[in-house]
Amino acid sequence: MRTAVAALLLTVGLGASHVGVASAVPLPEPAPEPSASAGLLDAMRRDLGLTASQAEERLSAEKAAAAVDKTARQAAGDAYGGSWFEPSTGRLVVAVTDRAEESEVRALGADTRLVRHSAAALDRAKARLDTLRAPAGVAGWHVDPRTNSVVVSVVRTEREAPAVRAFVDRARAGGPITVAATAQAPRTYAAGTVGGDPYYTGNVRCSIGFSVHGGFVTAGHCGQAGAAVRGWDGSAMGTFQGSSFPGNDYAYVGIHSGWWTVPVVLGWGSIPDQLVRGSAEAPVGASICRSGSTTHWRCGTVLAKNETVNYSQGAVYQMTKTSVCAEGGDSGGSFLSGDQAQGVTSGGWGNCSSGGQTWFQPINEILGRYGLTLHTV
Repeated sequence: MRTAVAALLLTVGLGASHVGVASAVPLPEPAPEPSASAGLLDAMRRDLGLTASQAEERLSAEKAAAAVDKTARQAAGDAYGGSWFEPSTGRLVVAVTDRAEESEVRALGADTRLVRHSAAALDRAKARLDTLRAPAGVAGWHVDPRTNSVVVSVVRTEREAPAVRAFVDRARAGGPITVAATAQAPRTYAAGTVGGDPYYTGNVRCSIGFSVHGGFVTAGHCGQAGAAVRGWDGSAMGTFQGSSFPGNDYAYVGIHSGWWTVPVVLGWGSIPDQLVRGSAEAPVGASICRSGSTTHWRCGTVLAKNETVNYSQGAVYQMTKTSVCAEGGDSGGSFLSGDQAQGVTSGGWGNCSSGGQTWFQPINEILGRYGLTLHTV
């Protein structure tokens, strides 16, 4: 937190000094501001295999795709079959069920793909799955616009288990289903008390997600409503004002006097601390990065949205799946796309040595549930 505050204050201080100098000596036109910091580009190079110039081009293309996404969805209307960012072309792809809608969507700057099932039909099929109780060998399920189906993820070693096969058979009876194998079952990323720059509740260490006016948001499995929270220095920080897990995985912590909120996500020295400017949702296929108190700054891509994740504690709905790695203690931490808040880390499988996948709870749902306002610049 101290690092974040220092970064914010430094930005303000430099701006003030420039104003004073400009009144006496004309200054040259400032150089164009880079689309991303060198540290962020390095993280994308490390985790996504991109060069610095490729990373900059991708960030620019993803920003344009996110801007087109909403209007393209409206243009497609009932024929909308979902959308995703395609890294190979740098463009948004919108699936439609009616050729008559293709030209209008393309005129907005998106590519199109003709599909059989609308997004609304796939959402209904997934909602039927959400009413079922899944066995432990089923990791989760989500609507996948690329395959125009509901993808059911099963643990590879459990694929032929009778309970898993029975669940898949019931799923297929309710709509178009694709079965995909995953290496491990998901788990949450809370951890016991260790050093670092986290927050603590009881003997659990988790990570702050995003500052909101009055406190911060984080993962629900980290603590129940009424639980006390200690800061990175061990001092009293606040109290869980609301928490939901399973079903959801989000919480709101109200902070005490002596603590304050800033629109900053820690870069942990890997990159400069990142300012938060909003919460525009990134499309499937977009690059995304995560900050947490154990593995610090990591990047990957958005793999799926609205996925039901089947933890051992119970199912959690409307999650976003990513290729970003995480480890114990990262729970609750921030997911960002550029300068836009995306959500708080929930859980996953694997680690940051061998790789894995991580899910987050989308930020806008949390803000709406508790009536919160994201702290932005």
